[in-house]
Amino acid sequence: MALSQTPTLGILASLLDIHIAWAWVLIISNGLAGLWSLGAHYIPGLRTRALWWFIVFAEVAVFVQVALGVGLIAGQKLSAPKFHLFYGFIAIIAVGILYSYRDAPWMRHRLYQWYGVGGLFVMGLGIRAMLVAQAGAH
Repeated sequence: MALSQTPTLGILASLLDIHIAWAWVLIISNGLAGLWSLGAHYIPGLRTRALWWFIVFAEVAVFVQVALGVGLIAGQKLSAPKFHLFYGFIAIIAVGILYSYRDAPWMRHRLYQWYGVGGLFVMGLGIRAMLVAQAGAH
């Protein structure tokens, strides 16, 4: 059986393709959530339940992306540039910090700014992780 026809490589290519495509979901969704949240700070009409559901989706996208990456490294024995992994785990930590401080008393009047800047920060981590991975591939 030729190397390209082995089932393991088909799964590997599929998981890697999903990981690459999901990176764009993570980057775009967190960027849009950040912008929407910053806009909601200034425009009360943007403060909807849909905003919070979108923020949840964008933040869950981070965990999905990291789980896909862990699957590639642990399950498929691929390697990645060390800083690529670093940015992924920092993104998880950032989401945890965003979530943990949401109910702080000093955060009430800054909540939309908090999630706005946080979403843009996570977007930036995703972009940086993608750039590091591309640089490591060459």
